[in-house]
Amino acid sequence: MTICHSHNLTRKSTHSKPYGIRVSLPAGDSLNRLLGEDWEQYHWFATAEERDTVLADMASEHLYSRRGDRPHVIHETVEASKESESG
Repeated sequence: MTICHSHNLTRKSTHSKPYGIRVSLPAGDSLNRLLGEDWEQYHWFATAEERDTVLADMASEHLYSRRGDRPHVIHETVEASKESESG
């Protein structure tokens, strides 16, 4: 099946984009029951500046959230190691 929207996260990273954001949930979060305690998602970028711009947007209050809603998502900056690039 072809995915028609490029923003869908269907491709595995080859780490040609070494600057990343790791998204995870805090321990004890109720969503862990659905996603699993070890759920995490990575977003990779070619430059640190691009990553930092996206991180600021991801960490900001969402435009369409209800007033007072605070997502319990952890955002961490990461960099691909040379060892993981070769494998």
